[in-house]
Amino acid sequence: MEYYSGHISKLIEELTGLPGIGAKSAQRLAFHLLNMPVERVEKLAETVVSARKNVRYCAQCLTLTDDELCPVCKNGKRDHRQIMVVENPRDLAAYEKTGKYEGVYHVLHGAISPMLGIGPNDIRLKELMQRLQADVDEVIIATNSSLEGETTAMYISKLIKPTGIRVTRIASGVPVGGDLEYIDEVTLLRALEGRTDL
Repeated sequence: MEYYSGHISKLIEELTGLPGIGAKSAQRLAFHLLNMPVERVEKLAETVVSARKNVRYCAQCLTLTDDELCPVCKNGKRDHRQIMVVENPRDLAAYEKTGKYEGVYHVLHGAISPMLGIGPNDIRLKELMQRLQADVDEVIIATNSSLEGETTAMYISKLIKPTGIRVTRIASGVPVGGDLEYIDEVTLLRALEGRTDL
């Protein structure tokens, strides 16, 4: 049985199609939008359409930007000889929030996953190898600690090592505030192996 008129149902249906938005959240968002002033809804819609039309991949690192180059790649103070490889633009943003990394990035837009039919040619590895023709000292692999992330890291390492460029992997281990008894063995082993001097 339909509870709402066609326009409301269609709005809820479209919102449900967004990642992380279930039926109840979509309904809540739909009613929020319907209660907003028309001008704010129009501005929101214009912003979404404008972003979709104008955002593209950075010509160097392949993150999302509205310019030819993203702000990181444009920045002459960044160390362009050090490239951190991440799976997606959200990972890049997470590292940028630390304010500690001074190199540049390469966004793969995915990870190798034979189970899902995603192979090396389905992510941006070819572009990474092209970038390594320039003067690069180190590639830091910062893929996730998942099976897919580990598979991707190993594949990239095997591709790059013959070039003589240093390949490193981010350390992973115990999260701040985490209780050791609840942490899996692989994470604990990584924490142990990635230990540093105090």
